[in-house]
Amino acid sequence: QVQLVESGGDLVQPGGSLRLSCVASGIFLNYYAVAWFRQAPGKERERIACISSIDDDTYYAPSVKGRFTISRDNAKATVYLQMNSLKPEDTALYYCATAVRYCVYDSSDYSNWGQGTQVTVSS
Repeated sequence: QVQLVESGGDLVQPGGSLRLSCVASGIFLNYYAVAWFRQAPGKERERIACISSIDDDTYYAPSVKGRFTISRDNAKATVYLQMNSLKPEDTALYYCATAVRYCVYDSSDYSNWGQGTQVTVSS
């Protein structure tokens, strides 16, 4: 059974940093693109970052570009999201999800999802 488990969410002050981890099991992660999504109450789900299985091409939403960095370690079946310069508007439940090979746009094309980890940025 495929399972993605996110961790690393926490309560942090504005300007702080967190590193989220997404550990995959039951899947050969090398063949999959992995994206980070987030959703805050009252807002639509937002794809904020993605890393492909081909050439480690990356995508970042404008809202996080320059502050967040996605990376992967296939040997550890893990994808990371380094989040710096956190803002209150980054507060959300963060999910990782997989798609075959490429960073597709539609969330429906991501077939495996984690349960999410909560990030709260507040003073």
